[in-house]
Amino acid sequence: MKDLKAQFPVTQDHTYLNTASCGLLSESLVNWRAEHDRKLMRGGSLFRDLHKAHISEIRSGVANFFSTTEDTVALVPNFSFGLNSLLDGLPSSDKVLLLKGDYPSVNWAVEHRDFHVCYADIDENLEDNIVRIIEAEHPDIFAFSVVQYISGLKIDLDFLKKLKTAYPNMLFLADGTQFLGTTQFNFNESSIDVIGASSYKWLLGGYGNGVFLINKDAQDRIHPRTIGFNSADAQFSKQNEIEFVGRLEPGHQDTLNYGSLWESIQFLNALGMEHIEAHLAQLSQKARAAFQDRGLLSKMAMQRTNHSTIFNLKGDRELLQKLNEAHIITSYRGKGIRASFHFYNTEEDLQKLLEVFDR
Repeated sequence: MKDLKAQFPVTQDHTYLNTASCGLLSESLVNWRAEHDRKLMRGGSLFRDLHKAHISEIRSGVANFFSTTEDTVALVPNFSFGLNSLLDGLPSSDKVLLLKGDYPSVNWAVEHRDFHVCYADIDENLEDNIVRIIEAEHPDIFAFSVVQYISGLKIDLDFLKKLKTAYPNMLFLADGTQFLGTTQFNFNESSIDVIGASSYKWLLGGYGNGVFLINKDAQDRIHPRTIGFNSADAQFSKQNEIEFVGRLEPGHQDTLNYGSLWESIQFLNALGMEHIEAHLAQLSQKARAAFQDRGLLSKMAMQRTNHSTIFNLKGDRELLQKLNEAHIITSYRGKGIRASFHFYNTEEDLQKLLEVFDR
C-alpha cells in the first residue's frame, strides 16, 4: 500500500490502531463534505431538489461495491436502526440462534422482543458449537456478527456456506460492522441472507450512515412495519405499493451522510479492495505471529485457523495508559487491550506497539 499519512493526519503523530472503535475520515472526504454543505447553504432547495439522483447514484455505487443489485440495498442511519426495523417484520414465534456474548446491538435487539432464543458459545470451537445447537434447537434464524468486536474472532465463511446448504430455510442475519471494508465481499455469492453495517468503522464513511443488504428470499419473509412518505417515493398513489427497501427508508435521506459513504467507497475502489485485502492479510498474519510468540493471545485466538484484523492482547489499564503516553491509540475491551489494523497501518506501527509490550 502507498503511504496514506497525508490523507489521514492523525496517523502522522499517532500510531492509530483503533479502527474497530472509530474509523478515520480521509482528507478528501472532509473536503467533499465541506463543499456539499456550502452548496446546500448557497442553494437551499435548489441544491436539495437534486437529492433523488444523488441517492440513486449512492445506492448504485453501494450495490456494485458489494456485488449485488440496487433493490437489495437499504441506506439506513446505522446498524441498530436497520436491525430493529427488520426484526419487527418477523414473526414473534420464530426461534433465533444467537452467539453468547455477541455485540449487544445484535443480541439485545433480539432478546428484547418475544422471539424464542437459544445460544451457542463463542470459543475456539465456534462452528461446532453452532452446529450442535442447531441440531438440538432447530432455530428459524441465525443472527450473528461476522467478526466479534472484543476478540476479533471471525466466523468461517466457508462454514456458513456449508451450513446454508444443510439448512436452506434458516435465515442468516449478519452484523458486518467489523467486517465490511476489510475484504472483497460478494453478497450475491455469499450464504448470508441479510447483512448490515454502520459505516463509521472499516468503511470509513463517518457517523450517521449505514447499509443493509437483503436478498430476495429474506424480503419475502420479512415484513417491516416502518413507513413514511419517502417509503412511497413521496407519492400518495404509492402508499399501498411500497417496495421492500422503502420500508427501511421512511424519511428524508441525508445526502451528506450517505454521500460520505459513497465518497469513501470510491476512495476504497481507487485503492483497490484486492490490494487492501492482501495488505491486511499480510499485516494481520505478521501481527498474530508476533503476538503469539509473546504469549499475548488467548487460547481461542491461537487455536483458530483464520483471524480478523482485530486482536485482543493480554494487558491491563496501566499498560493501556503507557500505550497512550507513547501515542499509540487502542481500546480496552473485555479483559484486554484491543488493537486493530486497517490499510493505513504499516509494519512500523506494529513494531511500535510491540516495543511497549516488550518493555
